Amino acid sequence: MPHILIVEDERHLAQGLRFNLEAEGFTVTLAETGEAALELLSNEHYADLMVLDVMLPGKSGFEVADELRQAKNYLPILMLTARASAEDVLAGFAAGADDYLPKPFDLAILVARIHGLLRRRQWLAPADAPPDVYAFQGRVVDFTRLEIQYGERRYPLTLMEANLLRYLVQREGRPISRKAMLAEVWDLREETDTRAIDNFIVRLRKYLEDEPAHPRHLLTVRGVGYQFVAKTP
Repeated sequence: MPHILIVEDERHLAQGLRFNLEAEGFTVTLAETGEAALELLSNEHYADLMVLDVMLPGKSGFEVADELRQAKNYLPILMLTARASAEDVLAGFAAGADDYLPKPFDLAILVARIHGLLRRRQWLAPADAPPDVYAFQGRVVDFTRLEIQYGERRYPLTLMEANLLRYLVQREGRPISRKAMLAEVWDLREETDTRAIDNFIVRLRKYLEDEPAHPRHLLTVRGVGYQFVAKTP
């Protein structure tokens, strides 16, 4: 059965989550700090999904997610936060979270989110699934497997990285504003800091560009936002 790592310092909440998730058939391990979670996850295949609280003693949930992604560990992360402002949600996604759930939450919603992430994170699509691949300039973006292949190199994507890239690819050649990306990719339509988008673009450029500092595919459109261009001179 899927193994869930819960990183939560509120013991009564953590114990309650373990009891209910084990009743759903999951194997569950608890960690009270980000440091303890990172030690467990030094084995990349330790767990199948992590439920990660933002407010932790020591390293925050944001820091834990960011360190995992920096270490190229692409474990699905469902982030729990009592601070559900648009800025906090974006900070979680920018750090590498795949989904978030504001506290307090309904247990049924948590279980549904976990099942959804596990389904979407199946590394191999079913044999009868239609291909969901985009190729350009020697790179192959597989939106089913959540990865980019370039020669012998493979770059895993988080769900949000893949969603943003798909959105830009589908609008190839069109300048897209940061606000439009927030609204259409994250469904954040309130006023918020649009600079969080820049963090995602920086990461995507590392995967898509030969020289990320001098991009040719993910272009900055001054005063507007960004534009994806497949073919370059």
